[in-house]
Amino acid sequence: MRTVLKSTALIVTAGLALSVAACSSSGKSGSSNSSNNADKPLVVVASPTPHAQILDYIKDNLAAKAGLKLTVKEVSDYTLQNPAVQDGSADANFFQHVPYLTDFNKTHGTDIVPVEPVHLEPLGVYSKKVKKVADLADGASVAVPNDATNEGRALKLLADNQVITLKAGAGTTATVQDIASNPKHLKFKELDAAQLPRALDDVDASVINGNNALGAGLKPATDAILLEKADGNPYANVLAVKKGHENDPRVQKLAQLLHSPEVKKYIDDTFQGSVIPAF
Repeated sequence: MRTVLKSTALIVTAGLALSVAACSSSGKSGSSNSSNNADKPLVVVASPTPHAQILDYIKDNLAAKAGLKLTVKEVSDYTLQNPAVQDGSADANFFQHVPYLTDFNKTHGTDIVPVEPVHLEPLGVYSKKVKKVADLADGASVAVPNDATNEGRALKLLADNQVITLKAGAGTTATVQDIASNPKHLKFKELDAAQLPRALDDVDASVINGNNALGAGLKPATDAILLEKADGNPYANVLAVKKGHENDPRVQKLAQLLHSPEVKKYIDDTFQGSVIPAF
């Protein structure tokens, strides 16, 4: 998931608001007055894969038994999803990790909060030249995402596996300037995240986001030579709502269903390690 934000997203959201409003008599079904909302569908905007797929599984198989009315709206342009929750056009969204959400809130002055982590779309290192990261030659070229949070995420993956070390205090927005030691003298190429799969022919290795890998026909579970782990990973994708709506009974029901054994099995069976449960 890229984190390049477009300032025009708040304007474009108007179109999304019109489509979502049809699912809510008030257009703001996320009101903190839970007694007024208890019988209304919970409207969730989500990216198509795997987010909306997971929500559709819940809607079709688990929601009715739990007493939850769930409406899922697929939105491919993820820059629209936080504005929809902020302005009340949707009750919740499901598409982002916490570092992205934190950056969005800071940049746009919004107050959206995570409810529960659900799954990880693991970032991985891919190569057509070597089978293991340890086999990278001295001076090898490595492509990494150039956007605010995912570059730091890529560098952390390499640092966690002793390929490089980062300066003390380098956080989720680390860049190549924060590399403290580079024993193999790797040459880093910072590219737009969508270009990383295509760069595989031109570099020795490329660090690719899970959704971009899947879109390029790569299977993270089998094709990556190095892959993130889900346990304790800050980049797990979360269910998110506007602050103050965390305790809406409908939100809590959905959060419980997202953490159910049935959903865990669905993720494992459907995505075969390319999407990993984070609970």
